[in-house]
Parts: sequence; structure tokens; C-alpha cells
Amino acid sequence: MIRVWDPLVRVLHWTLVSAVALAALSVWALFEAHQPAGYVALGAVLLRALWGFVGSGHARFSAFVRGPRETVGYACALVRGREPRYLGHNPLGACMVLALMLCVIGLAVSGWLYTSDAMWGDERVELVHLSLAWALLGLVCLHVAGVIFTSLRHHENLVRAMFDGSKREH
Repeated sequence: MIRVWDPLVRVLHWTLVSAVALAALSVWALFEAHQPAGYVALGAVLLRALWGFVGSGHARFSAFVRGPRETVGYACALVRGREPRYLGHNPLGACMVLALMLCVIGLAVSGWLYTSDAMWGDERVELVHLSLAWALLGLVCLHVAGVIFTSLRHHENLVRAMFDGSKREH
């Protein structure tokens, strides 16, 4: 076993999961938790973004974000059933990380704007916020499906790896 995900990456990941789940739940109950949960989610994403530039090994964006050519090549290899295994994020997983982070930032900004004096009750801002919320739900579903698929395909428990930080070396 080799340490892949450092403690900060794992804490921020599960903080984000919890904050997004609470923000979603607070639409139906615990209404007062919605805004604080959104700010916690934003804080987790911003810290993770900073850690993506100054953090350790696999946490750095430079270690896992790939260009379009390599990402498309990976997707084609995946379709053929010949995709390589990555210790950190694979190229499609990297795209998902960035998409999730950008979506959470957009949600937080649109949520904040909706509560500002200038945008209070603005239907366009509400529509953007609601659209981003549904987009985030779709991305989360794709992310979970990708984790399950990759775990089965490469015979490793990626959920466990996000708790203990370790993956098998080969």
C-alpha cells in the first residue's frame, strides 16, 4: 500500500460531501442550515484549490490535471477497456474534480448574490442558483458512478482510499 491522499485532501473531501448534503437537505428541512452549509462548502473548495497549488504530491493540480489530448485519449482507452490505472486521479476524474469545484463556487456566489441588497429576490439569480444545484446533483451522481466503476474495474476500494489515504501500489 502507498499513501496517495494526504489528510487535508481527505478532510476537505468529506467536509465538502457533508456540507453539500446538508445544503441539499436544508431545502426541505433545517432551513437555517442552508447558507452556513454553502459557506462551509465554499471554504472547503477554496482551501482545496489553494492546496492544489501548494500541497503535496497527488494533491497538486499539476500532478493530475491533464490536457484535452490526454483526456480524450484516456476516454477512448476506457471505451476500449484498456485504460491505464492511476494512483491519483485519472484524467476524467480530474475533469470531475474541476467541474465539482467550479459548480460549488458558482452555487456559493449565486447564493450570496441572491441574499445581497442589489440582487435580493432576482429571479435570474435564483434560476442560476437552482440550475447549478441540479447540475451539482448530476455531477455528484456521475462522480459516484465513476468511483464505483473505477473501483470495480481496477479491483480497489476508492471510497476506503478517501478515508485512509492509501491505495495499492500496482
